[in-house]
Amino acid sequence: MSADPRPLGHPLVSAEWLADRLGDPGLVVLDASVGAHRGTARRIPGARPFDLDGALSDHSSPVPHTMPSAAAFAEAVRALGVDDTSAVVAYDAAGVYSSARAWWMLRAMGFDRAAVLDGGLPAWEAAGLPVERRPASYEGPRGSFTARPRPGLLADSAEVLTALADPAATVLDARSRGRFAGTAPEPRPGLRPGHMPGARNLPFTELQTSDGRMLPVPELRAALAAVAPATDRLFFSCGSGVTACVLALAADLAGHRDLTVYDGSWSDWGRESDLPVTTTG
Repeated sequence: MSADPRPLGHPLVSAEWLADRLGDPGLVVLDASVGAHRGTARRIPGARPFDLDGALSDHSSPVPHTMPSAAAFAEAVRALGVDDTSAVVAYDAAGVYSSARAWWMLRAMGFDRAAVLDGGLPAWEAAGLPVERRPASYEGPRGSFTARPRPGLLADSAEVLTALADPAATVLDARSRGRFAGTAPEPRPGLRPGHMPGARNLPFTELQTSDGRMLPVPELRAALAAVAPATDRLFFSCGSGVTACVLALAADLAGHRDLTVYDGSWSDWGRESDLPVTTTG
C-alpha cells in the first residue's frame, strides 16, 4: 500500500494515508457521524466518538448543532484523549458530511492538526481496510487539549445579515436546490421556506463525486468561482451548520482563506423572525 504524500497539515487525507499511520503515537481518529449514522456498530479500529448530537453541541441553544462554549468544548475533547500535540483525523459513516463539521470546530477552537478522511467510512471499507464491529468508544486517559477560540470562523445572524449587504462578501447556501428555492420541504418543522436574499446556492453534494469523495481541487475552484467570482470573503450556511462546513472544506482546499460558517444556519434564520426570506433570485 502506498502512502499519500500529503502531510496532516492538509485538510483532507485518503484512506490509504490513514491506514499506513493507524496506531501511530499521537494519532487520534474521531467518528463524527450524526443522525441515523450516529453510534453505528462498526468503526475504523480505535475510533473515538466526536458526538455532534451529544456533548459537542450546545443544548441550551434553540437550534441544533451549535458550537458549545470553549470550556465545554475543551472538556469534551479532553475526554476523548486529545492533546494539543495530537494529530486528528475525523470521518463519518456517510462519506464527507458531518466530519467536516468536526474539522471546522477544531479549527475554530485554535487547533490546526486535524484533517477529514476523504470518502469517510464508505471509502475505508471500499478499500478493503479493517473495521471493528462495535460503535466508536473511548475509555482511555484524558487529553490536554486547550481551546483557543478564533474570532471570525463562526458567525451569527447579525454578522450574516451584514455580509449579505457587503459587495466584498458572498454567502453560500449548501442546502439542496429545492430547499433553497422553497419548493422542497425543510426537514425540521417550523422553518420558513426559501433562502436569504442575496445568498447563492451551492449544494454540498455538487462538490463531491458519486461515492462521497471531494472533487479534485481544479473542479472545486471552478465550482466556487461560478458562484463567487469576485470575492474571497466567503460565508457558508446550510440546514444546521453541518454541511456548511463541507463548503468551507472545499473552499480551503481551493485556496480561499477568509472563511466563516453561519453556526445556526437555516435552523436559526428560517425561524419566524424579522430576518428576510425569499424564494426568488
